[in-house]
Amino acid sequence: MRLVFAIALAMGLPVTAIAQDAAPDLKGMWSGPFRTVIFGQNPHHPGSETVTATPRVREITFTLDFEGQDGNLIWGHSWSDPAGKEPFAATITADGKTIVGADTDGSFSMSIAGPDRIDLCYTHSGLGPSQSIVSSCGTLERGQ
Repeated sequence: MRLVFAIALAMGLPVTAIAQDAAPDLKGMWSGPFRTVIFGQNPHHPGSETVTATPRVREITFTLDFEGQDGNLIWGHSWSDPAGKEPFAATITADGKTIVGADTDGSFSMSIAGPDRIDLCYTHSGLGPSQSIVSSCGTLERGQ
């Protein structure tokens, strides 16, 4: 890959275009187990708890459906319950392995750990509609 970048620079080609073309194809369904700490409750973590209550630790199965991709840009829907799908948008960074993105009330960072494996961490603050505070990490596998 370094040789490709060196040749692109020598020819005056934009390196960002090459990095975008080299983005891995992530389209499809990815799913896996997640451990979460949560203050309060939200659609992924229902209950009667408030943000002032003791935090809970939960395990859920989380799914991302990468419905579209244009180079390093990706988008789709995520859910822990198919009845509550939430849109997301994300970008694969120049290193080709890191992904950053957001949904309607939080943000995530992902690391591509292999052709069919992504490590994902998600957070959101109490500023969203549910006012819950969440931090969660897990591993997604393609086609699960």
